[in-house]
Amino acid sequence: MADVQQFPESIAELVPKFHVLKLPMVTRFRSITEREVMLFEGPDGWAEFSPFTEYGSVESSRWLQAALEFAGLLPTAEVEPSAVGSAAETVGQSVAVNATLPACATSEVGPILARYGPVGTVKAKVAEHGIDSLPEDWDRLREFRRLFPETTLRLDANAGYALPEALAACTEFAEFDLQYFEQPVAAVEDMARLREQLSARELPVVLAADESIRKAEDPVRVAELGAAEVVIVKVQPLGGIAAARSVLEACGLPAVVSSALESSVGLAAGAQLAATLPRTQRSRELLGEHPACGLGTGRLFAEDVVEPAQSLRPVDGQIPVTRIVPDPQRLETLAVDPGRFDWWEKRLQECWTALLSRRS
Repeated sequence: MADVQQFPESIAELVPKFHVLKLPMVTRFRSITEREVMLFEGPDGWAEFSPFTEYGSVESSRWLQAALEFAGLLPTAEVEPSAVGSAAETVGQSVAVNATLPACATSEVGPILARYGPVGTVKAKVAEHGIDSLPEDWDRLREFRRLFPETTLRLDANAGYALPEALAACTEFAEFDLQYFEQPVAAVEDMARLREQLSARELPVVLAADESIRKAEDPVRVAELGAAEVVIVKVQPLGGIAAARSVLEACGLPAVVSSALESSVGLAAGAQLAATLPRTQRSRELLGEHPACGLGTGRLFAEDVVEPAQSLRPVDGQIPVTRIVPDPQRLETLAVDPGRFDWWEKRLQECWTALLSRRS
């Protein structure tokens, strides 16, 4: 980012117009049934700013940096990808995505996954109520394996277990032939201890770090402690595509790009990063030649910012690498009420102030 002295104190000078939308979801996810997102346009196109409402301004300022860079409103120092071409060269390509199975009744497993069509990989959420969810999680996964015996399965606990509980859960879930288990525990140190315990028991469960990857230094620490073999990266939380590439290069671990439960505008940034991920021998061993990214979450929304045919909802397990232009009519019909708009306007300025302070 250039010298902060070059930028105005008021974000309104950079972003004079924006839209805040409320997108209903087809099923409860992360304990929400509606997702609020802010969209604005810059020289490079439309971008999304959508930190979850409980996030503070300092954490959310990274999300704002990502959106401003994707829109072309802030300069970014491009990091040359290790494998495939530049972002511009990826337009017109497509990336593989996984389906997402939220915590749900066993009877809903088939109908929910049917929305995605044929996919080769599914990520199932577990530990919604910590270890107390273990019996229902196990039943849901058993039903999944009955319906999809050959589909690659990932699990995500969103740091829902204490360390002893995580070991018990890994022991129970290992029979389902997991590609990896994402963030069973919260602390990086506990992730490292869990890996040691799994190795001692010869349990073939690969650990992936997600919630542990929130700042640029986090992936390096995960790698140094041997806390995980895979890192999950999200464009907005890490501060943009270039920042995400930098941390991946620094930590050297195989990576999967995931969404932050975004509209198609936000997913477009994730797809661009996913198309430029480096391929290494270790990433091929753990994730295959074309790792499925967690960017199929458009199927969790009942409404998007564009018509279904133009959205980044997966078709045959793929989404294209492209830019999304919101439908003007949907910008109106999905708009939040004036009170929520004012809340987001205030938040935008607070995050901009935090961003300038963080980079000064």
